[in-house]
Amino acid sequence: QVQLVESGGGLVQAGGSLRLSCAAAGRTFSNYAMGWFRQAPGNEREFVAGINRSGGTTNYADNVKGRFTISRDNAKNTVALQMNSLKPEDTAVYYCAARAQVGLYRASYAITPSTYDYWGRGTQVTVSS
Repeated sequence: QVQLVESGGGLVQAGGSLRLSCAAAGRTFSNYAMGWFRQAPGNEREFVAGINRSGGTTNYADNVKGRFTISRDNAKNTVALQMNSLKPEDTAVYYCAARAQVGLYRASYAITPSTYDYWGRGTQVTVSS
């Protein structure tokens, strides 16, 4: 089991920044690729960003590329999502997720929620216009 707890959400004006953090406990954190997803009311859960076990490979959804940055610290068992130039359409509950990575990191797996084994409970991000 891997327990994931997100933090850092809140209310911010458009153009502002937030930094989300996800703390992991349980099994060896460095065995897991990590992802951030989000879900707005009435919408499906969508991929935001992913990172491989070592932190050397990342991928992003097109609508956040250049604004958001995912990173991880395997020594502290944390993964972060730095969000800049926030827009009202970024408003959603943001979830951290972990999936066991065997072999190469595959972006096609990273963007698919069903490939993840563990999920946090989410943190609300609200961007006002």
